Amino acid sequence: MGIVAANDSLLAPAPGQIQKGEMAGYLLVPNERVPVTFNAGFSMYVAAWPLLDRYPGQRFQTGLFGTWMFAQKEVPSSIKLYSDVEGGLGWWRDTEFATETPKFIMGGVAPNFREWANGPGAGKGRDWDKPNGKYGVAQLTPWLLWPPDGLNLKQGTCGELFGYGYLPLPLTPAKTNTAGTDIPTGDQSWTLFLNTGNFKGPVAFFTPYFWSGSVVAEPQFQGMLLDSRPANPNRALQMETQHIPSIQANDAKGETYARVAPTCFPGGTNGESRLVHHLASYNRQALWDPVKAWFDGGAEASGVIRSDAAILHVFTGKGGATWRIYPDGTAKEEKDPVAWNSFATPMAADAHTFGYRWDLNVVKQTDSQHGSLVELPEYFRLVPNGKRSQWVPVRTEDVPAETGLTHARFDRPQRKPKAYVTPDDPASCWKKPGPKAGPFKARLGDGSVVTYYWYRFADQPALLNADLTEQEREALQKRVEKLHRSWRKDRDYLPPPAVGKLAELDPALIVTPPPGLEVGHVPIATRQEAEG
Repeated sequence: MGIVAANDSLLAPAPGQIQKGEMAGYLLVPNERVPVTFNAGFSMYVAAWPLLDRYPGQRFQTGLFGTWMFAQKEVPSSIKLYSDVEGGLGWWRDTEFATETPKFIMGGVAPNFREWANGPGAGKGRDWDKPNGKYGVAQLTPWLLWPPDGLNLKQGTCGELFGYGYLPLPLTPAKTNTAGTDIPTGDQSWTLFLNTGNFKGPVAFFTPYFWSGSVVAEPQFQGMLLDSRPANPNRALQMETQHIPSIQANDAKGETYARVAPTCFPGGTNGESRLVHHLASYNRQALWDPVKAWFDGGAEASGVIRSDAAILHVFTGKGGATWRIYPDGTAKEEKDPVAWNSFATPMAADAHTFGYRWDLNVVKQTDSQHGSLVELPEYFRLVPNGKRSQWVPVRTEDVPAETGLTHARFDRPQRKPKAYVTPDDPASCWKKPGPKAGPFKARLGDGSVVTYYWYRFADQPALLNADLTEQEREALQKRVEKLHRSWRKDRDYLPPPAVGKLAELDPALIVTPPPGLEVGHVPIATRQEAEG
């Protein structure tokens, strides 16, 4: 029997016939534009599910449905600048403790990928001598632990809605100087809010210095980044897939067939999958204005994001797909498309819910260990289509035996994950002034163990590397203590969904501060490793 294994080797009945490759591309979700005044963040609900029935190894990289939040531009610029907040649910090549259940990362990108920040203590690379964004996100909540490998969902999540969004909070004032230069830093701390079945509210935020620190190195970006600029509310909404394993081979007639790793979408009623719900954009009155007034001595802000200061994007019911199947090393112009519309039709279940209607003669509805799923075609034949060939689904029994494709398997790899570690130098920001309590351990559903400590909020490593004076950190500490006393984890902040069931986070990530540290302290992960 042929095997596609962790080392990407393939043993097939006909050696040399089978080529390894991938299926990759985008699923596009058009939505109507909204006024540019709704530029103070967004939220949405996206389905979370196991895209593949078996995790196939670290070449596998795909997001589920997500978006890209860029700064709003005043005028078109000739300067090459790519900087945004993306991330979302998915699997990545540097995911160490991967399972079939997706994880969530924050995905802040400094100009032109100079560095990136995926969450507290998580960024580009592993070398703490070159942090590259690993100090770019500060922990805000005292009730949720963030693992450096990504925020875990409850194992077995299958089609439930994961609610998240980013809105700015006025946690620190704007500054005219940054890192000893005349570069200014804005006052926007873009904050991740979640709405799940077992946690609700703000989690963590990009420090303004994550953005402005790049400007110190490259001054041409001054005033263009998210520390000071509003967000563009008209964002792309897509599912970006970079690698799903595939193999292909020719039959005796020279026709080409392909097989992809079993790929699934959430099952639903009447052959439909509902995948994105309530994509909303907000203006400043939704959260910024009441919180700013509170911090300035006014009435307490509840933290509830005002739905009357929001606008829901309308789904058109249309959609596109650029998925292609091709062997390794194929030039871009030679990658042939999948005939996506032969089995999937985009639809708007209502004006604010996007999904697909499936052709049940081509896809299969299954009840797996994960739940109800729609299994996409596994086999394809390359068929001429005008100037360009396309991959058309075929039944298993129509795949010629001599291709060897039906004998192959896409197996879960066997590898030992690498541990995430943090600096242990007694003089480092992790040790001085250091934590107030710990160590503690959390055993997660992905088979990893996270070691964490409780730090005073203003003394967490990210804030010691955020270009803040001690006085500025103390003022920030006082503001966050207000939030900790008032904003709890068990009430809605984001407007709740109108349909569906909420996904849950891994229960092991829900934590309780030690006695005496309930206010003004946060859990910070210092290590993540395989259990045992």
